[in-house]
Amino acid sequence: MTDLETRELRYFLAVADELHFGRAAERLGISQPPLSRAIRHLEDRLGVALFERNRRGVTLTDAGSVLRDEAGTALDAVRAAARRTQRAARRERPLVLASKAGASHDLLTALVEAHAAKPGVAHVEVLLCEVGEQAGLLRTGAADVALMHRPYDDLAGFDTEDLLTEGQVAIVPGKHPLASCDQLTLADVQDVPDLPIARWPRLDGSYPAGHGPEVRTQSQLAQLVALGRTLLVIPASSRAWQWPEHVAVPVIDAPPATTVIAWPSASRSLDVAALVRTASELTARLPPGLPSTRAPR
Repeated sequence: MTDLETRELRYFLAVADELHFGRAAERLGISQPPLSRAIRHLEDRLGVALFERNRRGVTLTDAGSVLRDEAGTALDAVRAAARRTQRAARRERPLVLASKAGASHDLLTALVEAHAAKPGVAHVEVLLCEVGEQAGLLRTGAADVALMHRPYDDLAGFDTEDLLTEGQVAIVPGKHPLASCDQLTLADVQDVPDLPIARWPRLDGSYPAGHGPEVRTQSQLAQLVALGRTLLVIPASSRAWQWPEHVAVPVIDAPPATTVIAWPSASRSLDVAALVRTASELTARLPPGLPSTRAPR
């Protein structure tokens, strides 16, 4: 069996991302010759070519594509092991809960308060992030548990517990004609000539085709909606971040979104188990208005 070093994997991933040895070396803060030697040595030890090199540049081979995916997972696991080990040595270590900023706000608030009321449980530290970042935070150990949404978030490799399922709303500029509607359909919002739907990156970082603006952060998106440049469709509870210039309108045929609490499958943390139990108990007794699928007008 060939043992791989984390340094080798970092070097390989830099070249795989940049597809250019010079740029990869600059990114790593080293000169190009030792980087090239390290990659050659890695290929010799594995007995496979990882890159095709020619005058037009550098491309990944099929073997290189496999290692790119596996190396990222392996480095995430190493980082997670280091972080969790360091946290375990702290006398009063918090339990880190990741959640998209503004998403599931009522549920998040209720969960943190309900858990804090229990005797002898770990303090919950909330780590707010942008769309799609929870999976990476769990895999690298930066977070212990996360609130995520099915079918939109990457749940591969995690255990999950369903908490609640809700409808979706369109967030539109308050001055747009759509804002006066009591309800909308997906067809109503799909091809609005003067208000293209915003495009979020896919799990691989690429953007779907379309005319709407490419967005990465909720603050960026909120500004664009307020300026009358775009609209979006989101789970009803995520409207907590909407601005006064926005109006939320129910989209009656949008697929339901399920909020889940997720944690790494390999986790044996009693603190994580306790928080998951609190979440399950909480959602079993949620009042009908939490969250509502009808947006305030």
